[in-house]
Amino acid sequence: MKGRFIVLEGGEGAGKSSNLDALQRLLEGRGLAVLRTREPGGTPLGEAVRGLLLDPSFAGMEAKAELLLMFAARAQHVAQVIRPALEAGVWVISDRFTSSSYAYQGGGRGLPWEAIAWLERFVQDELRPDLTLLLDTPVEVGLARMRSRGEPEDRIEREGRPFFERVRAAFLAQAEAAPARFAVIDASLPLDEVQAAMQRALQPLLTELA
Repeated sequence: MKGRFIVLEGGEGAGKSSNLDALQRLLEGRGLAVLRTREPGGTPLGEAVRGLLLDPSFAGMEAKAELLLMFAARAQHVAQVIRPALEAGVWVISDRFTSSSYAYQGGGRGLPWEAIAWLERFVQDELRPDLTLLLDTPVEVGLARMRSRGEPEDRIEREGRPFFERVRAAFLAQAEAAPARFAVIDASLPLDEVQAAMQRALQPLLTELA
């Protein structure tokens, strides 16, 4: 049986890392083979591109260059990691995927969604996530969480609140347009409630295994 492709999305400070841990434990607890990966990244090439994209010394990066670098890394990720794993029956869980391109480069940077859609078709063919779990939180909450970590901010994290408001709006617009493929989860709730909501959202996919 072919594996399933689940993506965890959200703005800065949404809590993706801790919830990815919980998601992985949940699926492995069902006896499933799970591959955890991330974007940009997931391959040696993708991780090198990630370094370029997040490096604050490239503060003046052109938005189109940013988008094309994202999809260059994604092309390698899909071909080398995601598609082979799914064909082998492995469940793939990814920290971000193409929804982030629509949110950050489309919503945040203002690039046309039509261009992103063309790249999506070109790079992914028919591949789309079976389910996207969108961890949604007010921008001020997410930024406060991010900055409370006390870590240096990367190039994208240094953007201002208006940028992240546009990113959040673009994420929510995608979820509204495709409710069958998205589950919006209130990430401002306590962690155990967030993870319970994630488990409920996953139930239809897990039921297929019964």
